[in-house]
Amino acid sequence: MPKVNLYATFRDLTGKSQLELPGATVGEVLENLVRAYPALKEELFEGEGLAERVSVFLEGRDVRYLQGLDTPVPAGETVSIIPAVAGG
Repeated sequence: MPKVNLYATFRDLTGKSQLELPGATVGEVLENLVRAYPALKEELFEGEGLAERVSVFLEGRDVRYLQGLDTPVPAGETVSIIPAVAGG
């Protein structure tokens, strides 16, 4: 099963820093995350795609430059979900 690392707001909303969730693609992993923590849906998605304010990485590579939500996630690999950071 893929591992999911959660940072900042996502860690606060789930109370967890790491989870293991089923899914063959990034999209499936994120859908299972939202099933477990419905409050994350509006943080992660806009319409049918990823929200611009969130970065999702598979083994350190931004999924937007791979296959997006269709990016395959081999068992044991790590998906990291990081919200945008603002401030000054």
